Amino acid sequence: MIKRTHTCGDLSKKNLNEKISLNGWISKSRDLGGIIFIDLKDRYGVTQIIFNEQTNKKAFDKVKPLGLQDVIGISGEVVARPNEAINKDLPTGEIDVEVDAIEVYNEADPMPFDVNDRYSTMEENRLKYRYLDLRTSEMQENLKVRHEATLSVRNFLSAENFLEIETPILMKSTPEGARDFLVPSRIHKGKFYALPQSPQTYKQLLMVSGLDKYFQIVKCFRDEDFRSDRQPEFTQIDIECSFVSQEDIITLGTNLIRHIWKEVLNVNLPNEFKVISYKDAMNLYGSDKPDLRFDMLLEDFNDFIDESDFNVFKTTIEKGGIVKAIVCPNGGNYSRKVIDELTVFVKEYHHAKGLAFMKCFDGKLEGGISKFFNKNLQCKIINNLKVMNDDIIFLIGDEEKITLEALGALRLNLANREKLIKKDWKPLWVVDFPLFDWNKEKKRWESLHHPFTSPNPDDIHLLDKSPGEIRSWGYDIVMNGYELGGGSIRIHDSDMQAKIFELLGLSKPELIEKFGFLIDAFKYGAPPHGGMAFGLDRIVMLLVESNQIRDVIAFPKTTSAMSLMDLSPSNVDKEQLSELGIKLDK
Repeated sequence: MIKRTHTCGDLSKKNLNEKISLNGWISKSRDLGGIIFIDLKDRYGVTQIIFNEQTNKKAFDKVKPLGLQDVIGISGEVVARPNEAINKDLPTGEIDVEVDAIEVYNEADPMPFDVNDRYSTMEENRLKYRYLDLRTSEMQENLKVRHEATLSVRNFLSAENFLEIETPILMKSTPEGARDFLVPSRIHKGKFYALPQSPQTYKQLLMVSGLDKYFQIVKCFRDEDFRSDRQPEFTQIDIECSFVSQEDIITLGTNLIRHIWKEVLNVNLPNEFKVISYKDAMNLYGSDKPDLRFDMLLEDFNDFIDESDFNVFKTTIEKGGIVKAIVCPNGGNYSRKVIDELTVFVKEYHHAKGLAFMKCFDGKLEGGISKFFNKNLQCKIINNLKVMNDDIIFLIGDEEKITLEALGALRLNLANREKLIKKDWKPLWVVDFPLFDWNKEKKRWESLHHPFTSPNPDDIHLLDKSPGEIRSWGYDIVMNGYELGGGSIRIHDSDMQAKIFELLGLSKPELIEKFGFLIDAFKYGAPPHGGMAFGLDRIVMLLVESNQIRDVIAFPKTTSAMSLMDLSPSNVDKEQLSELGIKLDK
């Protein structure tokens, strides 16, 4: 093997006349008769190397039959390119290497797609040949950014006196909001471990242990329905600390994100991030992870409906629903076809009953439901909502949750359609989440975050009579419409924790079976504590300006939780199942 002296991104004019050696893949090849130019590539860059038949026929004859992505090593002399051939876009663009020796390590079969053009093939093909996709410049840069982000996290938290402590991957199955991945035990037949959805109970136990500042960059697993920013296995930046308030965690989280953005992108985020309540986030943006890079807020419309003749929405309000609106600029030119498509969008994907509209022309509202609003009421709407000519007003009237979420989704749809989203970074914190959410199907309360989240002390008196009104000490950090992380101040009192479990419908035997070890630990001096977890994959996805996390994970799964490369999950033989005491239904 030719031992490399430099990488393919190292060489410049300062290396002129040096004897060097390189290893890499043939990225491009141009045969000009007696001279062959090759772009030799590794993860550090590209260097153009030259084979000249007249000066070194042996090396020339050896390279001539080679093809793209063959792996070679070369040695040669660094020479200056002619002025007209200089490539200012490449760090190595002022030099070439005249080859005097070549060793062929491996000849590649024809490629299933062009590795120089990642988007020359569908994603399914790239996932099938992921090891080739990882050869592309885009994926190698993404993984480099991931490394830099991970390193910046470790440096920041270590400087803040946090200890990185590993917690078990094989753990007890506990109810935490999503389905567990179960691991059968061969030794204890009929019993199962679970893969952790998060190290929640372990990190709380570390606080009981007196290890007051813990972090871990850790794999987590959830067997749930997936989308572009979720995976069955994902990576969390997990943080827990003792003797802290919600404000302490928000300050820590703000500084961590500021540090990552500065270290990786050299971007200075604000010293403090905007903080809004969950209620305001939903009422103004229709989302608990609002994108602040554009305006188009949700507007209250109940009072206008009361003064109108539109009885459909009046009936909605009488039944306890609400009517909200958004004003979309330049929507006056929307055809009936476009409006119908948007109506289908809010109905099929967000369960709204329909989508009403009015267009503004020459200071008047026209079309849609405008005939139900008299001239004076139209003027009031236009003035109060600051409606401009050629704008369109979209309205939804339904149950509060459906109205807000459907309009929030429509807000994003319209912003993308009208190209209203500015290229910017808009971080914020969302606080004062409800502690509980009512499950209509199961007719019981569930934790909105998880059952270890502390109620706001000011609302504890509502535990017995109005659980739905209790605010939690929970908080999410959001960037550009994506949740980067979330957490809470935890319950550290064993009686309060037992009370919450009881309200969630866990019987005392179930409580002891599932969480007895945690409740017991709290009896031996649990400090006040809290923390949060950041989604590392999602953070890196934003840093590289992608819109889905498969682009920043080396070997991801599809949205159906499959690996197209190694075809997992796969069948196992009967002998293996028998050892585990498992029999499959036919």
